[in-house]
Parts: sequence; structure tokens; C-alpha cells
Amino acid sequence: MQTATRPIGAVRGRRRIAALGAVVLVGCFGLASCSVVNRVKRAEHGVTTDRNTIDSFNSKLQSGAATPFEATYVTTGSSPATVVYAVQPPTNLAFLDTPTGGGTSIHIIANSTGEYSCSPGASGAPASCQKLGTAGSAAENQIFDIYTPAHWVSFLKGLSVVAGLAGDKVSTSTMTVNGFAMQCVDLVAGGVAGTSTICSTAQGVLGYVKVASNPTSFEIQSYSTTPSPSLFELPAGATVTTSPNTT
Repeated sequence: MQTATRPIGAVRGRRRIAALGAVVLVGCFGLASCSVVNRVKRAEHGVTTDRNTIDSFNSKLQSGAATPFEATYVTTGSSPATVVYAVQPPTNLAFLDTPTGGGTSIHIIANSTGEYSCSPGASGAPASCQKLGTAGSAAENQIFDIYTPAHWVSFLKGLSVVAGLAGDKVSTSTMTVNGFAMQCVDLVAGGVAGTSTICSTAQGVLGYVKVASNPTSFEIQSYSTTPSPSLFELPAGATVTTSPNTT
């Protein structure tokens, strides 16, 4: 019985064809995957670029985190106001929000004895201040939180993780307001109208903040590295009560 043999050339030819087919198949899958890989790489590059931009800006804000200062801001929008924000680490803080058109002001004072929420007395009567407990302090602190560099540093850190992937755009710009030259980060979020702009002064404090289409913004009007000690003292003659949850 004879065993049929195949010409070596025919076998090699079929192997070449099979190999070529495999290359074609791999090439097809490769072309499809290349598109995905390129998109991922572009998104990854965008995230890295945004993160670097945001980290650089945050470093400017953090540079003044432990520095004493007193800043006056003016706000725009339906309820314009003048805001004084002052800190004297490690314990002293003062926040005074005075509506431009009249109305009730917000006055918060923190010093080595605790944190207080004060209201002016009616018709020349002494001011009244309530010493706040932990829960009260946390609630009051949310009022002035947007004027603190820490608030925006935290916000931007969270944004830097997903900005590129979410289609957000991050860029930088400069601005001068009331004589203060500032470095800014500009954010355009997918699906949100308008541009958010957050600016830092050379001293490392907030100089200007405008959030997307929100009509309210605030900008720095004056700045001092030597806040007045009286800012951290209770108003003269103020009556002091204690919050029930004070610990």
C-alpha cells in the first residue's frame, strides 16, 4: 500500500497562505483596537495635562495657607455685599458679610476661646454673640467656606482626576483686578454653559471666583498681611450666650 505524499512546495504554500490569513485577521483586530487605544491615550494625556495644570495652580493657593492676612472682597449678583475675611493662624478667624443694599450682616469670629456668631444690636444696643458648639461651628463654617483657598484646592483636586475623561477642558489665563495681578485656571465642563474661573493672587489667596453661568462672582478689593487684632475680638459690650450643643 502506497502512502500518498504531498509536494513540499504545496505544503509550504498552504502554510504561507494560513500565515498570511492570520496576519490579516490580526491586522483587522489591530486596526479596531488601535482606534480605541489612541482614544484612551488622548484621554489619558488630557487627564495628565489637566492634573498638572490644576496641581500647579493649587500650589499657589496652598503657598499662603498658613500666612496671616486680611482680605476684602466685593460680590456681584442679586445680593451684592462687601466681605471681610481674615485669618491669624493657628486659631484666629474673622468673617463679616455686609449686604450693600442693607439687611442682616453675617459676623463670625473664632479665637482661642471658641467660635462665635454675632449679630448687631438694634437701635444702638450692644451686639449679641452666641458661642457655638461643634455642630454649630461646622454649619457656620460652610457660609464662608467658598472664600477659603482650602475649599477650592479640594474642589480642583477632585476635578483633576476625571476632567479629561469627562470631556471637561482646563486652561490657564491671567487677570488684573483692583491692581492685583492674578494667575487663573479656567474650567469648561461638558454639558454646563459658561466658563468657571478661579484666580489666585501673588500672595496665594483667592482673588477672583466666577462659577460657570452663575451670576454671582467675587473679587478682591484690598489685602493686608497684618490683620487688625480687633477683628478677632468680640464687639465691645456684646452679650454672650452659649449654644445648647456646645462641648
